[in-house]
Amino acid sequence: MNQLTEYPVLIRPLPAVDGGGFIALVPDLPGCMSDGESPAEAFANAQNAITVWIEAASELGRPIPSPTLSTRLDSLFRKAIY
Repeated sequence: MNQLTEYPVLIRPLPAVDGGGFIALVPDLPGCMSDGESPAEAFANAQNAITVWIEAASELGRPIPSPTLSTRLDSLFRKAIY
C-alpha cells in the first residue's frame, strides 16, 4: 500500500449553515483537510490534499508524520463515542 492511502481520513457532514456537504480531516497531518458534496468526493479531495501537504512539507524541510496505526485510531474512535 502506498503511503498516501495509509493516512486515515475522518469524514463528517457539515451543517447547512456552513454550506452543507462533507468535511474530510487528516488527523496525522496538521491543517490537512478538504471537503466535498458527498463523502466520496470529500475523500477523493482529501487524497489530493494529502499529496499537496506532503509535497509542501518536503519542500520546506519539515518532517512528515507517519500514518497512525488503525488499531490506535479504533481506540481513539471508541473513546470519542463514549
